Parts: sequence; C-alpha cells; structure tokens
Amino acid sequence: MTAAFHPVDFVRPAQRRRIADDVLTGAPAAAVAAAIAWRLGGTVPAVVVALVVLAVVAAIATQRARQLNRGWLIGRLDATRLDLDDSADLLFADDGSLTPLARLQRDRIERRIAAAMPDLRPAWSPRRIALAWLAGLVAVAVVVAVPHRRASTSLAPASEGVTATPGMPRLVVQRLRIVPPAYTGLPPRNAASLDIRAPQGSRLEWTLAFAPQPDAADLVPADGGRIALTRDGAVWTARRTLDRSLLYRVVPRAAGVALPRLHRLDAIVDAPPQVKVIAPDRSLVLLTPGQRRWPLVFEASDDYGVAATAQLHLTIAEGEGENVKFREQVVTVHGSSGTTTRRFTVAVDLTALKFVAGSDLVAQLTVADNRNPGPQAARSPSLILRWPASEGEAMGMEGVVTRALPAYFRSERQIIIDAEALLKLRPRPAAPRFLAKSDSIGADQRLLRLRYGQFLGEEQEGKTPPPPTADAATSAPTADAPTTPAPATAEGDGKVTPPRFGSEADTLADYGHVHDESEAATLLDPGTRKSLKGALDAMWQAELHLRQGDPAAALPFAYTALGLIKQVQQATRLFVAKVGPELPAIDETRRLTGKRDGLAHRDLSPIAGTAVDPAPAAIWRALGSPGSVDPAQLAALEAWLRTGPAGVDDRLAFAAAIDAVRRQPGCNDCREALRGLLWQAQPRPAGGVAPRPAATAEGRRYLDALRMTP
Repeated sequence: MTAAFHPVDFVRPAQRRRIADDVLTGAPAAAVAAAIAWRLGGTVPAVVVALVVLAVVAAIATQRARQLNRGWLIGRLDATRLDLDDSADLLFADDGSLTPLARLQRDRIERRIAAAMPDLRPAWSPRRIALAWLAGLVAVAVVVAVPHRRASTSLAPASEGVTATPGMPRLVVQRLRIVPPAYTGLPPRNAASLDIRAPQGSRLEWTLAFAPQPDAADLVPADGGRIALTRDGAVWTARRTLDRSLLYRVVPRAAGVALPRLHRLDAIVDAPPQVKVIAPDRSLVLLTPGQRRWPLVFEASDDYGVAATAQLHLTIAEGEGENVKFREQVVTVHGSSGTTTRRFTVAVDLTALKFVAGSDLVAQLTVADNRNPGPQAARSPSLILRWPASEGEAMGMEGVVTRALPAYFRSERQIIIDAEALLKLRPRPAAPRFLAKSDSIGADQRLLRLRYGQFLGEEQEGKTPPPPTADAATSAPTADAPTTPAPATAEGDGKVTPPRFGSEADTLADYGHVHDESEAATLLDPGTRKSLKGALDAMWQAELHLRQGDPAAALPFAYTALGLIKQVQQATRLFVAKVGPELPAIDETRRLTGKRDGLAHRDLSPIAGTAVDPAPAAIWRALGSPGSVDPAQLAALEAWLRTGPAGVDDRLAFAAAIDAVRRQPGCNDCREALRGLLWQAQPRPAGGVAPRPAATAEGRRYLDALRMTP
C-alpha cells in the first residue's frame, strides 16, 4: 500500500453517499410514525417517536454503508477502469510482499489513476426517494384527517343538568382519556363520564364539543383556578395531571350561561408496600448447635408492583449491658418472579458475619415499590437470632449467680438512636407519617418502661379478672362470665378434688398478681431502686413526648434514663438465696360481711355538653322545612367545612352536595342528600343521667302499703 493511495480516501465518500441516500429514503417513515403518535398521544409522544424512528433508519443506513469496504473498492476500480489491467489490488498491497515486476505494474497504474481520479460514490436514487416521500405524505394526510371524522362518533352524550336554551352554548358530547403513570402498568382508557377515579399522577385529556360553539371555554376547579380549553376543529381539548382529588365544572364563556354541575376527580394514592415474614415463624430464634446459616423468607406485596431487589439490614450487637457495640451490614436480596407479589429468600452466612457467642443478630428487610418518582419503602418486622443462655444462667438453683436485671438496658440507647434518626430525616415526612413513626418509637419506650416497672413491683397495664364470690357456684352464668369449670387438684392420696372456694392456693393461682420476679426484683438495694425509679420517671416523660410527635422534647428525658441505667449497671449481678412462695393467709373476716352501713342514695350530677358549631344543625333543620335555603347559611356551611370537622369523611361529596342545593334550591333529592351528610357529620351528644320518673298514684299507694307492712 502506498502513501498516495489509501482505501479510506475512496471508501469514505462512498459510504457518506450511501448513508445520505438511505436516510432520505427512510425519513418519510419517521414522519408517518410521528403523525400517528401525535394523533394518539399529542406533541411530546410524536417528537419521541420521530426521533426513535430516525435513529433506527440511521442505524440501518450505517450498517449498509459498512458493506462498502476494501474488497468492494478493488472490485469497483477494476470494473470502472479497464486501463488498470485488473491490478487494482496492487495499489493497497504491502511493499514487502511484491516482486519487482509487481512493483513496476503498480507504478504504471498509479500514474494512470493520478491522471484521472475516479468518482466511486454510488449514484443517487431519485426515483426511490420521490416514491417514498410521496407515499409518506399521503399516509400523513390520511392519519391526520381520518380521526377528525371519527371524533364525533367516539364521544359520549353529556349530562350537565342544565336546561337547553336556544342560542346558549352547552356541552353536548364528552370524553375523558386517562393515561396512568408508566410504573402502574395499567393501560390507557377512555371514560364516557367526566367523573372518574384514577391513580395519582395520571395524565387526563378532555375532548369536548359544544352546541352552539362558544367563543371560549374553561375547566374551572371548585377551589379556584382555571384551565383553558383549546379548540381543535369541532372539538375542545385540555390536559392536566391528576395530582390530587378535586371538583370542577365545564363552563363555556358566554353571557347569561347557566352554571353546570360539578364533576369529581378522585386521585387514588399509591399505597406503600407490605412486608410479612414467612420464615422463621417467630421473631426471636435461638441458635442451634452447629448452625452455620440462618434461612430467612419474606413476602412483599404492593398494589402496582414491588421492586425486584430489596435491602436486608443485618445488625450484630456484641457485648453486655451498656457496653454494647453494633456492627451493621446491608445485603442486596433478589426477589422471585412476579409483579405485585414477590418472595425474598436469603440464607445468612453466620461464619462470614463473625457471629460469636454472646451476640445478637437482628435482621430487617427493606422493600421498595415501583413508584416513579419517589419510590415508597417499607420495612419488615425485626427478626432476632440469639445465642442460647449458658447453663449457669438457665438454672434457677439456690446459691448460683443470678441476673437481677435483664440485658435489655441497651434498648434505651436504641430508642435514642431511632429518635435522632427521625429528626434528621430530610425531607421531613408528612405530619401523619412523622407522628406515626414517633408514636412507634414511643411504643418501644412503653414496653421498655413496663419491663423495668416489673422489677420495682409496679402493676401491669391491663385488666385483671375479679376475685370469686360466695354465690358464684349457685348463680347462673352470664354472657361475660366463663362457663369452663376450674381445674381440679390432686390430693396426696391420689384422689382428684375440685377447687374449693376460699382455698388459698387456688385463689392465688387463678386471681393472684405477681408484682415482681421472686428471684431478683425484691433483692435490689435502696440505691439501685432509687436509680431505677428515676429512670422510670424519665421514661414516662420521654414516652409522653414521643406519643405527641415531639422527639426533640423526648431526647433529654431519654438521655436521663440512659444515664441512670448506667449507674444501675454496677449492680447487675448479685448472690440470690432461694425464697419459698409462702404468702400470708387471707383474712376472711374482712370479706363478704353483708353490712350495708353508710349506704345512701346519691344523685349523679349531669354531664355538661360540649359546645359545637350551630351552623350545620341550623342548616339541617332549614333543609327539612319547605322553602329555599338562605345563601348565607350555605356560605356558613362552606366556611364550617373548610375548618376540617372531625365528622366529615368525604369533603368533596359535601362540597358537591352544597353546590347542587345552591344551583337547584327546589330539588328535593339534592336537599335530602345534603341532610344525610349533615346528619352523619353531627357530633354525638354527650351522655347524661336521666332522672327517675315521679311515682304515679298507683305507685304511691304501693309504696305506702310496703311501709305499713310489719
């Protein structure tokens, strides 16, 4: 190959000509595809489709141009230049491989080509290009024109509740197209009604027609604003993204036009995914001898779809008491096939995690849905893998070292970590979700407080069954009383005897309440008890603020409780002597004596009612009476509705009912519908004590006869 002649100098111009010719031939296909996309979806889809088709055409043209290579060039030179003596391949041969005769021949053909450089570019295809463009223009015209003729037949009749007036524009036909977000996987659909329910984020496209044609028309939301309708021939169109539920009406701009009824758009909010644990069947699992892997199975479900991967958070707690160190690791888990329901299976390698004796392993799976943008995440319940207790700790024998306080003191630190993490969340969650997360941490604080309270002899929070009475055996069972007989006990001679009323052992076993753990709780020294009491008081305050959604105010009390727990750490072990369960006998002289001294009739004071807004009750009475409702009362009812009353579950239905009564004061069905909503929204009156009715003449004679009876 000589420096004067390189294959690229001949091939590259030919390839460019081939690409340009093919692109000009295939460009009409992009125009036709864009026209179809514009008719179905609008301008943005049309641009996207046109770019995609052009990219495909360019890729095909490039692939065809690559066929013009060195072999094609040699054949083309030999075919077009007979004076080269079929020796064009010598121009691009290596000098070292040529004989002297071949070099002489190459020099001769180089001089001939230099004298007249050949043009090897392929010829244009004007006929093919013209036919392609002509067919494309015809196809575009058909696509653009045909839907206009079919638009009137695809629209549904409208019902606006407005009386037809000659010369006054009114809505006659309508269609609402709903294009859900891509992540939902739902297909687009056409609704004949203007009242629809659709996923939040859906794209709505209105196609409306009026008779006669107005100068302009708008979509007017009930809470303010205006969406102008665009005229396209005989129809009017508008587009909007459904970001929230709202009420709106279609209003043509004309003098004296009647106000049409409200239509409703309900935005279906995407629910977060739900995660449940399939295996293991309990939250706390003890490690078995020789176990090297921990199998976990989770199942996640979502209304539209669960992400294919999830994050398994593994936390290893090493140490004891407050000297606990945490190690965290995140593992990506792939779910099974499926869309709305996926199963995530993983076997945790305990050896790789260095899960040693005395440690706790906490596993929690975080699953996200497919919402775009902003996928929602949910966490599974925590699963704990724990080493079994040593033999000395498991035996409850006399004279052994017993743990007086549990190893759950580190949970107070975890509560502080969770509260601080909640405060650092950016962006801050919505108020209901923030309150729910704070309340969840408060629930953990409550459980921890109850656990500590047991060691100070505090009562459990809950109902205790009432003790037995002397007439329990003879009275008939009630709906609230259990009918299952009490278990029988075995005497020393082997005979089975039923439980006896007043028996100390039976009464304590069935109705007694253990205030503390007999092995540990009553053996705390006064200093330890005082520290625990202070920790409980601080936990009360921390729980109060967490339940109210104020983690910042709860943190100082949580830190106080943590500091007091650290002081108690020095007394976590002590020597315990075995104590028997003997308790003093019940004093029967203090129970069931039947004395009624000091009993007298006491009148209960009436309960004061809570002040409520009188506007709903006044309008409810006005709607029940004949005649029109005062517009000022309806305005007062709307003002009351804007305050967000607790009894109103569906504010949009309330607003629509008020609007219907305002537009048609004589409509009995509209009035009854609003009355029904008002009745449901009224607060229930506070309960009171009804006075005893006065005795009648016959009743007084009966009471007098009773007094005279000896």
